[in-house]
Amino acid sequence: MNWTVYLQALLVVLAMGIVTWAISMAKKNLGIVDILWPLMFLASALVYAFSSTPLGTTNTILLILVAAWSLRLAIHLFIRNWNKEEDRRYAEMRANGGPAYAFKSLYKIFVLQAVLSWLVSMTLFAAFQASSALSWAIIFGILLWLVGFFFEATGDYQLLKFKSNPENKGKVLDSGLWRYTRHPNYFGEFLTWWGFYCFTLLHAPIIGLLGPLMMSFFLMKFSGVPMLEKDITKRRGAYGEYIKKTNTFFPGPVKSTSDSEG
Repeated sequence: MNWTVYLQALLVVLAMGIVTWAISMAKKNLGIVDILWPLMFLASALVYAFSSTPLGTTNTILLILVAAWSLRLAIHLFIRNWNKEEDRRYAEMRANGGPAYAFKSLYKIFVLQAVLSWLVSMTLFAAFQASSALSWAIIFGILLWLVGFFFEATGDYQLLKFKSNPENKGKVLDSGLWRYTRHPNYFGEFLTWWGFYCFTLLHAPIIGLLGPLMMSFFLMKFSGVPMLEKDITKRRGAYGEYIKKTNTFFPGPVKSTSDSEG
């Protein structure tokens, strides 16, 4: 493993974070960091990929998958946030930050996200360093990624379309993929990262675990589901009934009782 390459990626994502922070200060909107998050992984992947000479078929496939996931998500977030007010999470930080707000936002949001993305990207680092031939593990990883990409992209599209209809204001989307899981987009992202892990499975299975484990924790226990659902029933009254009949994360049949997901 060439760990110098891994450290080079840290410098790249930190530079991206600082530049984007400066832009956010000028625009007075911290929401731009959401778009930066997936692009940091693409930047890291490019550093890892082009440290491998030659790039090879497997690494080319992996780079395409990372680019597709990253650019799709960044474009979706850009469209979703275009001409919108600053997200309430960041607006609260701005209101409560005091005189040191600008500096706090730099290290609490932009530097933190850069470091977290770099740690998660260790899976990509291990995969590109392995530079292995096509194997059953990689083929399985590609299939897993395809299913995940479908869930994430389709779920995001269905939600964006639902919210674009003024008649749906205050309502809960419970059709399409959202009928089977309350977070199909998060479930899809979960699968894509375990798909990336498969590229490391035969050569660096321990090092490769960090990324999908961290991403799974973020999505299911920290910044994903818990943060989104913390106060959503106050804003959308029908969400309480939706919780009773729909699985939290992993897709499953609609429940006919109020039993919670196991």
